[in-house]
Amino acid sequence: MPDDILTILLYLGAAWLAGSLIGLERSFHGRPAGFRTHALVCAASALLMLVSTHQSQWMDMSLPESAIRADPTRMAQGIMTGIGFLGAGVIFKEGLTVHGLTTAASIWMTSTLGILFGVGFIFPAVIATVATLMTLSLFRWIENLLPSELYADHELSYPIDAVEDEASVLGMIAGYGFEVKSMSYRLTEKGTVFRYQMVIQTHDKKNLARLAAHLRNSENILEYRLSPSGT
Repeated sequence: MPDDILTILLYLGAAWLAGSLIGLERSFHGRPAGFRTHALVCAASALLMLVSTHQSQWMDMSLPESAIRADPTRMAQGIMTGIGFLGAGVIFKEGLTVHGLTTAASIWMTSTLGILFGVGFIFPAVIATVATLMTLSLFRWIENLLPSELYADHELSYPIDAVEDEASVLGMIAGYGFEVKSMSYRLTEKGTVFRYQMVIQTHDKKNLARLAAHLRNSENILEYRLSPSGT
């Protein structure tokens, strides 16, 4: 019995520590699911697996052997199904911008780590914890160095008597290193305001600031919106 207690404490403590470390990285970057969430998810997953693998300590062992069915894999499946709802709760979309995908993936990974710690699979759990922390921190730096396509929602509003033609708008946007992927048109404010709505793409984040500065100083534009996509 004392050995079992030490084992349980070790597994739960390791799961709590792993979840806390991953959660700290998420909290540091201002994510909604941070330190406490990840620590609880990992510890809860480990605890549920311990309940499944240590049935002899809480189940009436006088029952017939046929009545006792210890299948930890079913518990793991149930945990992962439940975590799917929690992960989906941190994902939201605004225009082209999708937020929370990485946090949802980290919650899913944290739950998996809890399962590994809960069944005593310590070595792969420790390796996976280190790999997860490296992915969330080091890979962020590598990702920023890699060339990538950046998309943005872009909207321009003109007074109806001073609307620039489409060719001029496209030329202006192209001059700042953007390519228009799609465009739509809208007449609002009882016909007094004309809007171009488009999705634009570039390879340099600095082009966003350059384009915004030009639009800010334009005399003909009533309003503009420039919303880069992100995850």
